Amino acid sequence: MRTYITAILGMLFIVSCKSDKKEQQNNAEANKEESSIQLTNEQVKNAELVIGNPQEKDVKGILSLQGTVTVPPKSVISISIPLGGYIKKTDLMAGMKVKKGQLLAVVEDMQYIQLQQDYLTAKEKFQLAQSEYNRQKELNAKKASSDKLFEQTATEMQTQRINMASLAQKLTLLGIHVKTLTASNISKTVAIISPINGLVSKVNVNVGKYISPTDMLFELMETSDIVLVMNAFEKDVHLLSIGQTVTAFANSNPSKKYTAKIAYINQSLNGDRAAEVVCKINQYDSSLLPGLFINAEVEFENEKALTVPEDAVVRWQGEFFVFSDTGNNNYKMVAVTPGTTNDGYRQIKSVLINSSSKIVTKNAYTLLMTFMNSAE
Repeated sequence: MRTYITAILGMLFIVSCKSDKKEQQNNAEANKEESSIQLTNEQVKNAELVIGNPQEKDVKGILSLQGTVTVPPKSVISISIPLGGYIKKTDLMAGMKVKKGQLLAVVEDMQYIQLQQDYLTAKEKFQLAQSEYNRQKELNAKKASSDKLFEQTATEMQTQRINMASLAQKLTLLGIHVKTLTASNISKTVAIISPINGLVSKVNVNVGKYISPTDMLFELMETSDIVLVMNAFEKDVHLLSIGQTVTAFANSNPSKKYTAKIAYINQSLNGDRAAEVVCKINQYDSSLLPGLFINAEVEFENEKALTVPEDAVVRWQGEFFVFSDTGNNNYKMVAVTPGTTNDGYRQIKSVLINSSSKIVTKNAYTLLMTFMNSAE
């Protein structure tokens, strides 16, 4: 009895397997039919289809990069003052534009008066020592003065010269012109002047605040010297070279393009296994704000690739296809992976398409419309 039941179950299993295989074959044939279309001679004529072969061509690849607009270190200036003091005046705010020579702030302190006083005193002492030196020089030449006294006056003059020169340098650091400094124009204030044409990026002071020599009062940026710092993954670095043209655009306005050239490629990879690529803008644009996220595309010469006319590639349901001519006015849709386009040709990749394949090279979209109508 058990043997009989087992035999029946075995027969049912075999029948089931055959049924499944037949169903799979039917589905495969149905899918094949669904991706193909049969036309009449009249339909082919009206559609004006052109049949051709894909071509092997040298195509340009496009590498996409992301990065930011950056100001190089040499164009970022921290403004400070060698001697402390109180901020008496400043009108600066972050974002303001400044010109070279423009007043940034006025600082006052009693030590500025003392420093100017010390310089003028040292200047008087030097002039006195110089006069005494010249007098002793004449006397020594006439043997009316000892060599020792002459040497002492020479040493004193040199000492006063050093003291005066040292104080002059300190005043110069403060922006005080020693050539025009006199007892009548000693000032308790010092003007801080902009050394560049640029933009105020940071303001760290206010009126009345005491600042020390280590404090940064303002940060200025020479925005006309901006660069694009892009990131290229290690697998793509070999595609880049100094001097390559880069086309950049911002997410906020992708239609506006900025042209730049690769200036430097960092040979050291960062933590994300990417190398920094520094690009110099061909023409400065004020819309390129420091810190702005930027996209860029770089063209590079690729190896030979299979290409078809752009009109041969159609898009349907989010995928790309070409129509393969299988003979007798029968056309089959073959999925392809599209690549770059150049001079009216588009690169495609597909294991089912090669340079000897016959495909529709013109009016493929018309064929797609016919296919869609027949599918309905």
